[in-house]
Amino acid sequence: MVCILAIETSCDETAAAVVRDRHIESNVIASQISAHKPFGGVVPEVASRAHLQNINGVIATAMAEAHCDWAAIDAIAVTCAPGLVGSLLIGVTAAKTLAMVHHKPLVGIHHLEGHLYASYLAEPTLEPPFLCLLVSGGHTSLIGVYGCGQYQLFGQTRDDAAGEAYDKVARLLGLGYPGGPMMDRLAQSGNPDAFTLPEGNISLANGKVHPYDSSFSGLKTAVARLVSQLRDTHGDNLPVADIAASFQKAVAHALTKRAIAAAVDHGFTTLAIGGGVAANSGLRQYLTAAATPLGIRLIFPPLRLCTDNAAMIGCAAADHVRQGERSPLSLGAKSRLSLLELGQLYGR
Repeated sequence: MVCILAIETSCDETAAAVVRDRHIESNVIASQISAHKPFGGVVPEVASRAHLQNINGVIATAMAEAHCDWAAIDAIAVTCAPGLVGSLLIGVTAAKTLAMVHHKPLVGIHHLEGHLYASYLAEPTLEPPFLCLLVSGGHTSLIGVYGCGQYQLFGQTRDDAAGEAYDKVARLLGLGYPGGPMMDRLAQSGNPDAFTLPEGNISLANGKVHPYDSSFSGLKTAVARLVSQLRDTHGDNLPVADIAASFQKAVAHALTKRAIAAAVDHGFTTLAIGGGVAANSGLRQYLTAAATPLGIRLIFPPLRLCTDNAAMIGCAAADHVRQGERSPLSLGAKSRLSLLELGQLYGR
């Protein structure tokens, strides 16, 4: 078995974990929600400062909870792309330092690959090929998984990702930060058929609609117009729960339609969901209703593995280590990097 100490600092969670293959020995997360809440969103400078303050304690706690010493660690993994550069640098610097001090291999991990690997932690018997719907923060993608580092992009968002749309609409409705969970809770008490909102189709040059790509900027704009119209007639007494439910229905329907179409068209019998929006109750309900009659197996990570965490990073790293892949100590942080380009993290 491969034992990994993993570090994740790509955005606003300082996390460390010890993972043995697909088994979590420890998974420690220091949340920054209270630090960013007054600003209504993540402030990069505040995030970097919090990572710097938390990183040593989080790593020490992860090692202690796993009852693990440095001799048991086979490699040190760290999220190095994509994300907030300042935040990534804190984790990368810590990982490189530990790798040098303890003479351990370093493994850089792509954040989205980590979210993909959360499904392996949720279902240790999972094996490729399968389709993964990744809905994390600024990313919404449909990815065919054929092995470790072997991915095919079938569809993606052309503008705002689903998570971004949730946060922007929540801010528009005055729900604060983080907006996604608040929208989900409100939606459960609202009427999803109260308002008709656009799906966000992507038109091709031949006039046809792209079957897997998505767009959520138009949906966000439609909600803004709806809120403006309702304020003219209702003042500040807006039907917020109905707006949230109608918005959630539009997002869940759009994602479900594209994910199921890609699975059927390309012969996938398993569909895994990853990222923060994978915790959304509406998306889970729509996907379950659509996949079950078709015999498509769905894998939803537990809620604690949907949001950013280091266990998923360690799980991905274990596979890369088994393949003999290592990252150089010159490894840097990258704010942008396609999942299809992660080979450059290992010099290939």
